[in-house]
Amino acid sequence: MPGKLIQCLKSTGCSNPVVLIDEIDKLGRDMRGDPSSALLEVLDPEQNGSFRDHYLDVPVDLSNILFLSTANMLDTIPGPLLDRMEIIRLAGYVYEEKLAIASKYLIPQTEEQSGIGTERLNLQEEALQKMIKDYAREAGVRNLRQLLEKVSRKVALDLVRKKKSAPNVEQGPALINLENLSTYIGQPLHMSDRLYIGTPPGVVMGLAWTANGGATLYVEARGRLPCGRVQGGMASLSAESAKGESKPGSGHMQVTGQLGSVMSESSSISLTYARLFMRELDPTNTFLDVANIHLHVPEGATPKDGPSAGVTMTSALLSCALERPLLADVAMTGELTLMGKVLKVGGIKEKVIAARREGVKTLLLPLQNEADYMEIKEYLRDGLTAHFVDHFDDAYRLMFDPKEVPSLKSSRGLPVITVQPPTIEKAEEPVEIKIHKMPEETDTGLKITPLPRGLPSRSEVPSSLAKSL
Repeated sequence: MPGKLIQCLKSTGCSNPVVLIDEIDKLGRDMRGDPSSALLEVLDPEQNGSFRDHYLDVPVDLSNILFLSTANMLDTIPGPLLDRMEIIRLAGYVYEEKLAIASKYLIPQTEEQSGIGTERLNLQEEALQKMIKDYAREAGVRNLRQLLEKVSRKVALDLVRKKKSAPNVEQGPALINLENLSTYIGQPLHMSDRLYIGTPPGVVMGLAWTANGGATLYVEARGRLPCGRVQGGMASLSAESAKGESKPGSGHMQVTGQLGSVMSESSSISLTYARLFMRELDPTNTFLDVANIHLHVPEGATPKDGPSAGVTMTSALLSCALERPLLADVAMTGELTLMGKVLKVGGIKEKVIAARREGVKTLLLPLQNEADYMEIKEYLRDGLTAHFVDHFDDAYRLMFDPKEVPSLKSSRGLPVITVQPPTIEKAEEPVEIKIHKMPEETDTGLKITPLPRGLPSRSEVPSSLAKSL
């Protein structure tokens, strides 16, 4: 809007305010002008000292203003404008934080806005937990607030109708539990991402980053030999009669699942390395060289891209060739090179949360992501054993049962670092635990602060969450 910055300085009455530009990634461009060009002059510290407002035609000094911008993605922000910014990535709220925010702020606010008060609505803890897990998995709490407002409005409407039909009958509080939750907010939007209770040969659970946080991503591989034999999946199919041997390298691979260009390149790298790895592991096994392989990533309607599925795809191909499943409750992520090196990937916190939500016990992560994993709070790493590998040789040893697959002689990577799940000390007497207490530094590392299992009281909400709202 014309003269907006001048109005800001006039309304605040100072020359160094904090200006928030919300959703800067949604800038438009039309015949009336390009807002990104004007913002480039405003945000550039080398130019905003002599900024001239062309609407009022007055010069103004903007060098003392602190500009803060928010964005959901960086791809749509113009490059020159992005170069003038310092990017700070903020992770979304986790499940425990959403519970605290809902109990402290959202539920009292919705009860007051709808006019039902605190004594007319009885929202059970189990219903609130299901609402967060199956209905509101977004990074923030906007959808959770909308769901709570919907519940409050329907409760208020029911109270008015019952009061009108029976004015002399005193109405009790409305009980919201697991049985009647769907009648207020509909069916769950998100179900469990776990397609397999136990992965068969050729199926591997990977970890992916999405706009709503982390998610598990399965990779399925099946292959058909020239003789007709099929490997991979729930059961291998044998051919009735062989049609002769094929030359090595005659097989090809088909990849489906609406994969992007980067992920398609990862599948080609995975097949090449898996063939070389299998020749070193078992020269008599020529399945990957002669078979026609189909590699699929489920949920084909969802676009997928990124390099972090390289280790997962290679593991699926090897599992299909060996006809051996991976160990139970194992998930992995990491970019793979042609030499077998496992490279660093992003979104570790979101991927760890997704693995914990699906009941995964063992994680295979790149060695360079150890620092990112250790920054995650202890209660989010509870129950997870993480192995940080530098080379695929070590990942192969950790993902298969050594008694069922051929063994490797040595590893070509750095030593594996294993981080055991944090142990929560159990006291004989009950100890009061509050989630706002931060871990204290000790000689051996960080002191573990367990998270309460029940819904936290309103006095136990971190002050940082109150400031964020």
